[in-house]
Amino acid sequence: MTTGGPPRDHGDPGDAPTVPPPLTEPVNTARPSAAEEARTIAASTNTGTLASLTADGDPWASFVTYGLLDGAPVLCVSNLAEHGRNLAGDPRASIAIVAPATESDPLANARVTLAGYVERPEGDEHAAARDAHLSAVAAARYYIDYSDFSLWVLRVQRVRWVGGYGRMDSTSGAAYSDAEPDPVAPHAARAVAHLNADHAESLAAMARALGGYPDTTAATCTGADRYGLDLRLTTERGLAYTRIGYPTPINVIDELRSAAVELTRRARMR
Repeated sequence: MTTGGPPRDHGDPGDAPTVPPPLTEPVNTARPSAAEEARTIAASTNTGTLASLTADGDPWASFVTYGLLDGAPVLCVSNLAEHGRNLAGDPRASIAIVAPATESDPLANARVTLAGYVERPEGDEHAAARDAHLSAVAAARYYIDYSDFSLWVLRVQRVRWVGGYGRMDSTSGAAYSDAEPDPVAPHAARAVAHLNADHAESLAAMARALGGYPDTTAATCTGADRYGLDLRLTTERGLAYTRIGYPTPINVIDELRSAAVELTRRARMR
């Protein structure tokens, strides 16, 4: 609640499900920063929704493709398109990017908005931007050199990351530029499926001993990254969620197995 203003809540009428809090302090909840999450989402796809301003100052949303140059989105747009003319007239812009869906509820999936201003790259940066766009959007080779198309680099100044319900944060363009995409999360689907299929009891043991939910009856891994595992739990008090951080971060997907084995060992020792 903010001081001197109205409560910042959803005005729940009373019939929404509640998530039980942990009964003990989770041992390690390390997870990627908002900047790392944003970089990972931006690197996970090559499409987004560009917001630009018309000559009248009206907002205009357009579906676009992009590549990344050190994290900065590189657009290739035609001046015959409304958004191409908008960028030429007013450099202020933002792009909303949605990560590939992992949940059936669209609002439970991760997304990010990158806001700032666009510039046309010049010299060596133009060549690098061209390569970055073509690397991400192979079909652009058919039109990237047309006279009506231009490259634009979005200089990110502000970032808003949403990881799903109840998980969100803002960060600066500088922090976003300095961060790196997660090296594990994009490759973790098979490992997560294996954990759920063959090691469900180990996940439940982690939740009980390390995740703060000793009343866990079942656990499902919903994601993995270089810092740890996200778990969805069935407890005696209802559905809950927890974070299980590795003892130390990992750098490649091949290290996930040993990290999970160590978490299981620690959970069973407690």
